[in-house]
Amino acid sequence: MPLIIITGFPCSGKSLRAQQLIDYINENHPDYADHIHLISDHNQMVDRNKAYEASNAEKSARGHLKAAVERIISSKEIVILDSLNYIKGFRYELYCISKSAKTTHCVIFCAVTKDQVEDWNSKRDNDQQYRKDILDALVMRYEAPDPRNRWDSPLFVVQELDQLPCQTICDALFHRKPPPPNQSTQCQPLSTNNLLFEMEKITMDMITTIFQQQNKHLPGEELVLHPKSKEKISFTVDAIIFKVVLFLLNHSYFKFTERLSMPKLQQIRRQFIVQYKNRPPSDASQLGEMFIKFLNMQLS
Repeated sequence: MPLIIITGFPCSGKSLRAQQLIDYINENHPDYADHIHLISDHNQMVDRNKAYEASNAEKSARGHLKAAVERIISSKEIVILDSLNYIKGFRYELYCISKSAKTTHCVIFCAVTKDQVEDWNSKRDNDQQYRKDILDALVMRYEAPDPRNRWDSPLFVVQELDQLPCQTICDALFHRKPPPPNQSTQCQPLSTNNLLFEMEKITMDMITTIFQQQNKHLPGEELVLHPKSKEKISFTVDAIIFKVVLFLLNHSYFKFTERLSMPKLQQIRRQFIVQYKNRPPSDASQLGEMFIKFLNMQLS
């Protein structure tokens, strides 16, 4: 299902347009009614003044919104992002997310003047207003969408008195094939530049886990890092979860035959890196499988 990006100046009517579209879909496309998700500054607890008064805070706010989109977007859900979305690079990132999820997307641009948004801002409750310096800065930095950019197309421009073309928007979203994912939106094989970094990081996490876990096992016992898994094992180190494809008949576990010191594990790790850094796997997930096999071979 599609991603709808609503963009415009602060106080330009974005939330109103989002609600109009939701109401229209609920009434005219009831099959989709239970699959609509509205993501906004409000429901993501983004403070409109604190979030935009410093670049680090603004970057964090955008990351929070982007993560919310990534959690929900799928072929079965409709995601409406009601926020400023004023940076074209951010809209491009959102486009790539929708493309990777094999969904359609569109951009709704609430095109109003600075005078209008200043007037509407002044009529809000004090705790809902943008500070004048924040409002002025956001208007000045705003990068308007351009339909010539694929990430801004299809683009629907609505001014203050315009009716939102809801059915045209629905047609563009529901009756159009999504763009095919390409290399920029797919998981890429490890490059020469980052292979060594990934290999060192993953193998270090693995030997740390083995060193810690061996104190809970007797020599000869098998350490199955996820006992309920048949085709995959998962282990967590510092909240980072690696999932490694392992075949049951081909070293899907690490077998303790002796107590291993950290220097010994480090030595085997260095041997592995030297042997395989010039023969990279197709993706990072294979590194764990390769290293477990290498460990078992060295210690057998």
